[in-house]
Amino acid sequence: MSSTSPEQDRPTEIQPTLPSEAPGARMHSEYYGLREHPFQMTPNARLFFPSSVHRRALAHLTYGLAQREGFIVVTGEVGAGKTTLIERLCNELDPAGFVIARISTTLISGDDVLRMVADAFGAPSEGTKSALLRGITHVLRHSTRRHLLIIDEAQGLPLSALEELRMLSNVTYSGHPPLQTILMGQPQLRRILASPDLDQLRQRVLASYHLSGLTLEETQAYVLHRLRAVGWEGRPVWGSDSLDVVYRHTDGIPRRINRLCARALLSGALEGAEEITAEMVEMTAVELDEDLGGPIPEPRRDRPRPTPARRVPPSAATRKATAASPDPLDLVLRRFEVPPGAAERPACLFGWVTSVFFRGPR
Repeated sequence: MSSTSPEQDRPTEIQPTLPSEAPGARMHSEYYGLREHPFQMTPNARLFFPSSVHRRALAHLTYGLAQREGFIVVTGEVGAGKTTLIERLCNELDPAGFVIARISTTLISGDDVLRMVADAFGAPSEGTKSALLRGITHVLRHSTRRHLLIIDEAQGLPLSALEELRMLSNVTYSGHPPLQTILMGQPQLRRILASPDLDQLRQRVLASYHLSGLTLEETQAYVLHRLRAVGWEGRPVWGSDSLDVVYRHTDGIPRRINRLCARALLSGALEGAEEITAEMVEMTAVELDEDLGGPIPEPRRDRPRPTPARRVPPSAATRKATAASPDPLDLVLRRFEVPPGAAERPACLFGWVTSVFFRGPR
């Protein structure tokens, strides 16, 4: 009786390859000789651009932390750079002096917020509310480091959760509060904090700043800053007129800039272009709007409807020929030279088909 080892039975992994002779099929960063993607959507503190609004926001954060108590509030539109700003701040803080915890899920109750805070700071996160508070208080009072709690998307917190955070700010040790909280959120967070029910929390806000969009000049500098940070040496060329179009379509919001410029670079690579022109950026912006946010064209009402064809039953000869025809799936598998047994293994079949889409059949 023969047996097979797990290694022999494991499906072969197919790695898709991109044809080197087709520059449009390569990543635009490779085509233009860049070390990495300059306009990635994920916040990257290394690519932080110190615009005037971000410098002022960082100054407010630094001032708030120097007070060693209370709340700091940072608001801004989606994609304005709040997370990148916080990443930059955290990179500058001494790990020997701070314990930093971040909470991003905010559509939760007040008790769940306490559980998440407890878990983030290493306190027991099970039990009653009083047990949670005792555990968090014990951790805060018996640490040699300051504790910084960062709440992202804080506009999603219910009033009860914000009140629980305020109660945590009452904890003191040797006359000093060991916990500070940064609330980050969209502009509606400011309206929520203006509620009469949150008057006590509002009085504990020591620094607050709203991130607005970049100016035209800063938008141009932002794009060039991110390109230079990944090894750009002038290829492709970005003219001032093309950067003007970027600003017009993004209002200076960094995430919108990244999205538009990334697609413009991709279009340039696909076309083998050595310059990103204003027309190219304009067309890319229109494509992005149509991808997700554009209206769906309605059918023309003046176009005559086609007359449905009369269904004719197949003849005996046609039915016989159809029965004798090979299975279409078998034809596809043979056409693309799928290895034997791959069709029974979804992971292997998917990898092979993916590679075919990139390189074409042999």
